[in-house]
Amino acid sequence: MARALGEDLVQDDSSSLGSDSELNGPGPYRQADRYGFIGGSSAEPGPNGPPADLVRQREMKWVDMTSHWEKTMSRRYKKVKLQCRKGIPSALRARCWPLLCGAQVCQKNSPGTYQELADAPGDPQWMETIGRDLHRQFPLHEMFVSPQGHGQQGLLQVLKAYTLYRPEQGYCQAQGPVAAVLLMHLPPEEAFWCLVQICELYLPGYYGPHMEAVRLDAEVFVALLQRLLPRVHQHLQRAGVGPLLYLPEWFLCLFTRSLPFPTVLRVWDAFLSEGAKVLFRVGLTLMRLALGTAEQRRACPGLLETLGALRDIPPSQLQEEVFMSQVHSVALSERDLQRELRVQLAQLPKSSPGPPPQPQARLPGAQAIFEAQQLAGARESTKPEVPQIVVQPPEESRPPRRKPQTRGKTFHGLLTRARGPSMEGAPKAHRSSVSFLDTRF
Repeated sequence: MARALGEDLVQDDSSSLGSDSELNGPGPYRQADRYGFIGGSSAEPGPNGPPADLVRQREMKWVDMTSHWEKTMSRRYKKVKLQCRKGIPSALRARCWPLLCGAQVCQKNSPGTYQELADAPGDPQWMETIGRDLHRQFPLHEMFVSPQGHGQQGLLQVLKAYTLYRPEQGYCQAQGPVAAVLLMHLPPEEAFWCLVQICELYLPGYYGPHMEAVRLDAEVFVALLQRLLPRVHQHLQRAGVGPLLYLPEWFLCLFTRSLPFPTVLRVWDAFLSEGAKVLFRVGLTLMRLALGTAEQRRACPGLLETLGALRDIPPSQLQEEVFMSQVHSVALSERDLQRELRVQLAQLPKSSPGPPPQPQARLPGAQAIFEAQQLAGARESTKPEVPQIVVQPPEESRPPRRKPQTRGKTFHGLLTRARGPSMEGAPKAHRSSVSFLDTRF
């Protein structure tokens, strides 16, 4: 099944769609927009974007929070969560993303690791596969236009480093667009550690050879769809549209192929803050936008029409502010998601190929990752004390010092004379004291 999912991701040899330039084609003058896409129409903020004064105010808030990050995460995480939902300013994503996902701590604890992996020769099998996929990742972005440019070469190094860092996981084609978005904002080393955190803490079991967590989340998504959008769920069943026909492209690529690029960045801001719950909310929102009305469902009687409707949502409905407000209004909490995960995990057939999913390895966002890293740091800094055994020489035993009992002896002598002769076997000192009394009295 993992191979089938991988083939579905690369059936179209086009790029990861994520910008207006890629949806509509390059412009005649090859002018890059503010995100770096050639011919894009995002050179200036849209009419619904926040004003410049509000952007500057948000930037100052993020500068203040990141300057005291441990204190902020310990005491004011709700403020971090709220600011992530509003959107991290573009100028500060390179500073905030590594902090949110814990990549900065990983890089600090493993100095020189990435450079060693980047300098080491890669597995020829993975290097060939990665090389074939490089030109597919955002070919209309100025970083990835040239095969010999720093964008494609940096992407090659980051993906190769991950195959060496986790050889049992190897390379998944869906990691390409994820790593490419990271490289648009971060240096290669920081992008590598962010990729590690996403693959191992946010979405464990997604990018391995069996993709066992993708199968589990597909069942969870269907169950949530049945509860929250029952008519859409019935339509998908009648049309024969299973979750593996659309969900892997959404979740594995973190919606980089399905949404306009400004909206992708907003989804990532919330995802790195709140975890995989955001992916389910985004997927449910897309379902409602594509098939929420009776007219939309009647226009999609079959499988192909339904899949086409999921891909052809009008861009005006995917504008970042409008879309993200709908995403955050979806009635899905972390507790609801965990409960559904347990239910679907218990219902998975025991004969499923590959290892069983381990949803407990997934951490629900930045706060859980921060607490886990704090706990790990405390354990490393606190070394167990070696008990010291001190042997002291025993004190010299001294016989107790007795006070002479002269008065007692005199009184005893008087009693002895009054009662009669002394007892046989009495000590000599006792008899001598009696003779002394007899002489005196």
